[in-house]
Amino acid sequence: MKPRHKRLVFVLAALAAFGVGTALVLNALRSNLLFFLSPSQVLAGQAPADRAFRLGGLVQEGSVERLADGVTLRFVVTDEVRSVPVIYKGLLPDLFAEGQGVVALGRLGPDGVFRAEQVLAKHDETYMPPEVAEAIERAKREAGLQEGGGPGLGGETLVQEVAR
Repeated sequence: MKPRHKRLVFVLAALAAFGVGTALVLNALRSNLLFFLSPSQVLAGQAPADRAFRLGGLVQEGSVERLADGVTLRFVVTDEVRSVPVIYKGLLPDLFAEGQGVVALGRLGPDGVFRAEQVLAKHDETYMPPEVAEAIERAKREAGLQEGGGPGLGGETLVQEVAR
């Protein structure tokens, strides 16, 4: 083989190795993505069925209920348009309260109840995670657009369908 051909083979092999490495990194990143969704997006069917995602919104007033085992908590996350019931087993952050911003990490069950593995609360009175604030505003805008033209979101909720 001529030196010129050897260099060409080396460059092609390096490019192939770089391509395989890039593909592996992108695949790993894609499989570890955690999507952030509002209750309106979850009820619209945008939630992934096969993996965990983040559910964000406000803890609905009057919805927090501790179950008989003393460790499991049931509450409702709302974007002020639609709501999703959440079940969480574990310790809550100190700042968790009704009417406050929350982000829960978990999966949506076949019964429409979000089973959280982790719950994060806002850190002070004036802060709300930007994703939560944006999701709430987007849900309000979409509900406002649909109210005048046809069947809207109008406060529909899974909570009514799920027996307590």
